[in-house]
Amino acid sequence: MLRTREDILEGRLRIPSGCAISGIFSKSGKPIGGERIIKSIEVMHDRSNGLGGGFACYGIYPQFPDHYAIHVFHDNLASKRECEDFLLKNFDIASMSEIPTRLTSGVTDAPLIWRYFAEPLRHRVVEDFCDEDEFVARRVTHINARIDGSYVFSSGKNMGVFKAIGFPEDVGRFYRLEDYEGYCMIAHGRYPTNTPGWWGGAHPFALLSSSVVHNGEISSYDANRRSIEPYGYSCSLQTDTEVIAYIYDYLTRRVGLSQREFADVVAAPFWSAIADMPKDRREYYEYIRAMFSNFLITGPFSIIVGFEGGMMALNDRLKLRSMVCAERGDTLYAASEECAIRVVEPELDRVWAPAGGEPVIATLGRPGGER
Repeated sequence: MLRTREDILEGRLRIPSGCAISGIFSKSGKPIGGERIIKSIEVMHDRSNGLGGGFACYGIYPQFPDHYAIHVFHDNLASKRECEDFLLKNFDIASMSEIPTRLTSGVTDAPLIWRYFAEPLRHRVVEDFCDEDEFVARRVTHINARIDGSYVFSSGKNMGVFKAIGFPEDVGRFYRLEDYEGYCMIAHGRYPTNTPGWWGGAHPFALLSSSVVHNGEISSYDANRRSIEPYGYSCSLQTDTEVIAYIYDYLTRRVGLSQREFADVVAAPFWSAIADMPKDRREYYEYIRAMFSNFLITGPFSIIVGFEGGMMALNDRLKLRSMVCAERGDTLYAASEECAIRVVEPELDRVWAPAGGEPVIATLGRPGGER
């Protein structure tokens, strides 16, 4: 049988709009089963190429709500011992075990994957002259930069990231995600275009309780990286998305900006649009663009951010990547394609495409969310 031009080029073409993202958030805190987010991301299978998939799930560890759930990839037993020695010097470990997985043909060559429920040792926090979140962030950075063969890929409270090399639906089944339920689930299917596929480079990227999934390319990556690293962050995971996670952590946790203000920084309006705004809005955006100019993200992107008690969807100011949002009752959905929403909730109260640079934000206990 003759092969068509499309057959010959299958798998060899660069697809700049590739990658899939999806998020489900219950504003009332009603539990969402992990099988729903797997089903949502699976319908967008063709937007991925098997080089990375992952999930971030919130509210899944009610038995340890005040402990940091530290998820770690270990390459071997030697790196595991070194990492655990470091953790025991800095944390009171309430529980430590392998993260449950199942054999899945689509996920192979898995490292050792362990989970530690930990509280910082009080005297070590005092010695560092910082709060607990900053203490944990510094230890995560230390492990990832200095302990060869160990990588912390999740470190928040009552949440966890689960990621691997493979198609996202295979990754979800590998981690037995159907055994988890929580108030927020976000997912990513990767189609890397400029960076390698490896376990640590799969999305989401997370620090403490915030996590980011991303479709697009950050053309301002080098400028953003040079601007964030002096604040103690290290961009070493060979993908541009990592810098978004650190910018979010810096602006919201350390500077104290709201989620809406974060969006106004990274997807700020053009100067020409600002000039035509009323005086109060014009002065606000002039300040934002002058004060945080190095954290403006340029290039096509759509992202979903998970954070403690909330979820945000945002695309770039020119809307160069697809983003669809929908609501049904108290549940907010966001995805690259409407089909990823309809497959888990066919009947919707509202469906819309957010404007470029306009965040869609939902938080627990706020039925109407924030837009």
